[in-house]
This record gives sequence, C-alpha cells and structure tokens, in this order.
Amino acid sequence: MREYSLEGPLLERRLIASWKEVMPAAESYTENIEIRNQTLIIKISSPALRNDLLMRRTELTKLLNDKVGANIINDIRFF
Repeated sequence: MREYSLEGPLLERRLIASWKEVMPAAESYTENIEIRNQTLIIKISSPALRNDLLMRRTELTKLLNDKVGANIINDIRFF
C-alpha cells in the first residue's frame, strides 16, 4: 500500500467511517464529512450539538486518530 501511496487515503476513509463509532449520537445530525489539509471538516445540522462538539474538538481529534492508529488529522472544524 505504501508503495502505491494508498495508505494515506485509506486511513482517511477509515477515520471518516469511525466518526459514527466515536460519536453515534451525532450521526443523524451529520450532513457531510471530509478531510482537507489534515483538518476534519464536518457539517452538523444542529447548532446546539455543533457548539458542544466545538468544545470537545481536541478530545475528538485524539479519539479519532487513536481509532485509526495514525495521526491523520490535526484539527476538526464544525459548520
């Protein structure tokens, strides 16, 4: 995988898929997830939940990186 530069995109897909495992309560409010420049960008439809998640951003970054076993993201942005 490393030889063909597929490891990074595969780990990014795993991290995105693990969002619903790490935050199952937020899954129904999650409208879009993507990774750009080591930042996980998540569109959340509930303003109250978005504020709660913003306060837990550092914790969630660590949980998601630990879930995939690599430092894939450095930050999370909610909008």
